[in-house]
Amino acid sequence: MANPVVYFEVIGSDHEALSAFFKDLFDWEVQQAGPAPYSFAKPGEGITGGIGAGPGGEASYQTFYVQVDDLQATLDKAESLGGKTLMAPTQVSEDTEAALFEDPEGHTIGILRSRG
Repeated sequence: MANPVVYFEVIGSDHEALSAFFKDLFDWEVQQAGPAPYSFAKPGEGITGGIGAGPGGEASYQTFYVQVDDLQATLDKAESLGGKTLMAPTQVSEDTEAALFEDPEGHTIGILRSRG
């Protein structure tokens, strides 16, 4: 079975401006998530995503996240196919781990593993 796309993310330097932009443009519900400059974006139909500010306000990217069973094995496979690991497996919530890699053309791709 193919791995599904389960989340998207838009990261930039101004969390509040980005959140307002997507909320107003697409009429999405946008809710603050935790203490960090990050919000959950709920389009109504389709997958939920996040809008936030990168570390130090420097990172700027948009990506999608694919659900996988084994983050490290997927990172290893991506590297064997010409990709590059950007973020090692990291606990992002009580039951979810995430990692990021770059494809051979430099696009940031996320992967998630949820337990539950």
